[in-house]
Parts: sequence; C-alpha cells; structure tokens
Amino acid sequence: MRYNCKNTKSLKKSDYPRLEPIISQWVFNVLSQKNKLKKYIDKFGSPINIHNPKLLVRNIGLFEKILVKHGVKHRIFFARKPNKCISYVRQAKSLKIGVDTASANELAQCLKLGYNPDKIVLTAAIKNEKLLAIAVKNRVLVMIDNYDELAMLNKIAKKYNTIQKFGIRVNGFRFIGKNVYSRFGFAIDKLDEVFEIIEKNKYTNIKFLGFHFHLDGYSTGLRAEAINQIIKVILKLKVKGINTSFIDIGGGFTVKYLKSAKQWENFISKLKMAVMNKFSPITFKNNGLGYLKYKNKLLGEAGFYPYYNTLYKERFLDKILSYKIGKNETVADLIKKSNLELRIEPGRSSLDQCGITIARVAFRKIDQNNDWLIGLEMNMTQLLSSSADFLLDPKIVYFGKKYENIPCFGYFVGNYCLERDTILKRKIFFPKLPQIGDLVCFVNTAGYMMHFFESESHRFSLAKNLVVKGNEKQLVLTIDI
Repeated sequence: MRYNCKNTKSLKKSDYPRLEPIISQWVFNVLSQKNKLKKYIDKFGSPINIHNPKLLVRNIGLFEKILVKHGVKHRIFFARKPNKCISYVRQAKSLKIGVDTASANELAQCLKLGYNPDKIVLTAAIKNEKLLAIAVKNRVLVMIDNYDELAMLNKIAKKYNTIQKFGIRVNGFRFIGKNVYSRFGFAIDKLDEVFEIIEKNKYTNIKFLGFHFHLDGYSTGLRAEAINQIIKVILKLKVKGINTSFIDIGGGFTVKYLKSAKQWENFISKLKMAVMNKFSPITFKNNGLGYLKYKNKLLGEAGFYPYYNTLYKERFLDKILSYKIGKNETVADLIKKSNLELRIEPGRSSLDQCGITIARVAFRKIDQNNDWLIGLEMNMTQLLSSSADFLLDPKIVYFGKKYENIPCFGYFVGNYCLERDTILKRKIFFPKLPQIGDLVCFVNTAGYMMHFFESESHRFSLAKNLVVKGNEKQLVLTIDI
C-alpha cells in the first residue's frame, strides 16, 4: 500500500519549529555505512546504542584547560551514572582522572577494572552497610549525606580496624535572597553541629577531608555563591582546628545540543502558542511540556532541558571561576587563597557527542487526528531522562528505492502497550515518509538518555551497546555491557 502525505493535515514547512542538533563528524561517518548498520540491527535487534568513548578525551581536556588557566589545584572525576557502559570507565582510567560512583555495582565494577581506590569517590544517594563496607575495605572516599550514614560509616570502619576518609555533602545555600532547597546533605548553617556530634559520639574511626554539594538547575551564579559560602565556613572551622582539603562542586555543566538560538526561541514561542490554541499542536496531544492553559492564561514553566546554551561545558566552569566576589576577587582567587583543591564531577557534559541511538521503523499509519504515527522497534524508556522531552531532530537513514518526495510530519511511537508511549513528544518533520526497515538515529544520547530509565517491561530486551573500534569510517562495532 502506498501512503500519500497529502492526505494528512500538516503544518507549513516554513512555520514548523525545527530543532537541528550539532552532530559530530564520526556520526555522519557511521550513518553513511547504512548496510553495515542494518547488519548490526539484524544481529542485535532494535534499538542499538553506538558509543565512541574517544570523545570523552576531548571533553575532559576542555575542562582541564580551564582549571589550568585559573591556576587552581584540582581533580576531575568522571560521573559514572549517566551511562552504564564500562568503555567510558576504561577511557577515564586511561586519562588518569577519578570516577564518581553511585551504587554498589558501579563501585565494584570500577574496582574490578583496577581503578586506583584513591581516585574513586562514592556519592550514592542511598548507602547501606553492604555498600559502605565495600568502600571501607577498599579505602574509597565516601560523601556522607546524613547522621545515620555517619554513624554507620564509623561502625564499619571500627569493625575493620581502619580510619575511613569521608566528605560532607552540604545544602541550604543562599542565592538571590532565598534558601536553595536540596534533599541531599546537611544544612550549611548546621555544620558546627555535625562536627560536635562526631566528637560527642567519639567517631574516631573516620577522618573528614572536604565538602561536596549537589545543586539542581544550571545557574553559574548559584554555584559561585555556594563556593563562597562554603569557604567562609571552612575558614571558621580552621580556627577550631578542623582542616578542609577540598570542595567538590559536582556536575551540572550544561551541554550545547542545538545549532541555532533562533530555532530554539522559535520552538518555545510556537509551543506556548500551541498550548494557547493559537497555533497547530507541535506535540503529541498538545502536551505543553510544563506549560498549560488556565482561564485563557499561560501558566507553568518549561519542564525541559535547556538544549541551546551559550555557556556550556568548559565555558560554564570558566564563568563560575571568573565570578567576582566583591570588587576584585574571583572565585578562583578565593579557592587558591584558601589552599583548597577544587573537584568537579562532569557527567552529561563529559559524554557530549559520545553516543547515538538507532531504531528500526516497524509501521506507519494515520491516526484519528489525521497525524502520522511512525512505529519504532523501541520504547520510551530507551530515550528517557528527567526532562519533559528529548528536543533534537533525528536523522533518518532511508533504505527504500521508491519514496514520495513530499514532506510530512508525525510522531514516533513505541512498543509498550501504553497510549503515552511516544518516543518523542514533539511532532517531527520528515523530508519523505519513512518506510518499514528504515532506521531512525537519535543523536547525542550517551549522557542520561540511553540508560537512566531503561526498562525490560513486557520482557523486551535492553538495547545492546556497541562501541566503535578503530576508525569509524571502516565501521567495526564491539559489544559493551
């Protein structure tokens, strides 16, 4: 059966808010070898994730240059949690940087790989006795989040007759006249109490080294002010004989995913107009992605990641370190003057351009709203993060010989038995309607998109992870976990 795009209602191509991603050359090299890609899909099923860990080297190098430029003592830790593939850990190990682990399996895997325990930090949100015992036996630095963990860590260290090093996670920073909430850590104005409890309970088997914080959102000013505020606490503690060697500011360094600021602004404008019924829907069932209409007013706020940024990766870090405290001193000056080591844990930003996700087209149909639905052999959990939607245009790899060269629009839907299993909530522009067997490539998915919420519901297999071996122009892929 031949489908005709003219049969469906569609937006004008000129009006449609495209979101064209930045794409690394290695991805184009891979996609150009479509017959090899088809063989890998046939062998491993759909979808597959393709990784190029060599890009991690470049990304970490960009952060290193900024830290050297500002002359601060520093250590970089690769945040393990955004992607489960061990190839990235191997690459980080070859760079001789640290690794931030968030579970027993992550920690055990890094130790088994031969990672130097002195270069591992444990920041897991939940730490039970089993996990803390692994850390203590291997002398891995632990970031403490609460009093229960503090007591448990000392108990385990005493059991193994050792002195365990730890850091304290901090929250409650002030910014623009407000306390910034975080569920992680101790309040900054209660840190005296923490050390009093350590002394009172005679926690003699643990040794404090430094402070750590986790901040939601993407404000450079907040991170700079947090560093300033924690340094003030550090100086007060020093008078009491409590020395601090480092501040770990975690991650949250933004990524620039999109080429065009104009496209990004146009998308947000059209989304708001669509929610207010002043423009044709550009999302599935006119989902506002955080915005909503109430009594003819637009309410809510964007629930999606800022996919276009002018401050990103190393520029984001540079802005923090250049932030002025008072008239003359920068954050970098404060860190150096206090003889502190600055630690960072980039995750998403360290994986920028490192991976792609490819799925096979299973069907095409027109729904009751006269929209195209393109069924893919994958599900929404295989391209899902905490953001409201993944807002990048995919690349289509066409295999057929006869296509109607009529542009059209539609939605990708997945293989879960859920009405809401749309791979992307955004309506996508197709230069020509995909056919069964064509491949859809979602780019720049290594950081938090592939694995963070991936599920085996319906007993569907998890996506296979394949790593580019050698030169991607001669496409050879090896299997990861």
